[in-house]
Amino acid sequence: MAEKKKEAVPEEEVVTGEIEEPEKSKKVEEKPTIDVESWNPKTGLGKRIKNREVTSFKEIVESGLNVMEPEITDLLIPNISTDLLMIGQSKGKFGGGQRRVFRQTQKKTQEGNKPKFATCAVVGNEDGYVGIGFGKSKETVPAREKAIRNAKLSVFRIKRGCGSWQCSCKEPHSIPFKSKGKCGSAEITLMPAPKGVGLCVEKECAKILKMAGVKDIWSKTKGQTKTKVNLIKACIAALENLNSTKTKPEYAKDLGMVEGGINE
Repeated sequence: MAEKKKEAVPEEEVVTGEIEEPEKSKKVEEKPTIDVESWNPKTGLGKRIKNREVTSFKEIVESGLNVMEPEITDLLIPNISTDLLMIGQSKGKFGGGQRRVFRQTQKKTQEGNKPKFATCAVVGNEDGYVGIGFGKSKETVPAREKAIRNAKLSVFRIKRGCGSWQCSCKEPHSIPFKSKGKCGSAEITLMPAPKGVGLCVEKECAKILKMAGVKDIWSKTKGQTKTKVNLIKACIAALENLNSTKTKPEYAKDLGMVEGGINE
């Protein structure tokens, strides 16, 4: 009996090791790989990046240049990841269909119904940079590719910090102060929260905040929040308003404010 107990212990250790390995491989697969030599840039900014005159995305944001090629964000932000937001709804009785990625609309003509599919994508590196894009096409795959491309062209950086009076850690796990955003009748208010609270916000807005690198936040919404497109645009407007608010350097140190990445 004693020999059987000794043999059972290493078997459990081997099983736990096999379970941890695929989790690491999934993270590596999300990182996009681009061959710089085979890339032929069409804009002046792309040529400067290929010649290594511009080496960081921070220089592009501070200079106010427009990104016109999605390969620029893939090169300067190598650990970027993408996700699709649930803005549509499948058919169901009494409007009870499940949420889905594609939002379908139809146009009535003499020839018949002409459907179109719209989708929304979010892009970020979970360290201060996030972007959102919309795409529409007659088929699902082109609509998804358009949304991801437009999201990479609209990447911007946000301010993070610790603005909650319940937490004075001075780490960029939340936002430094309250911010509001509105689109149509949908209005959202983002408020700083202490550590351990999590993302207390609507599911699709939580995906955007997670891509931006925000870990703890409180929120309050008003209006017709069932229209997800307006709520998503209101959340982006609230994040952009963080950059437009000016703060003194003394207060920025107390709030642990960081603009963009932590190690920039």
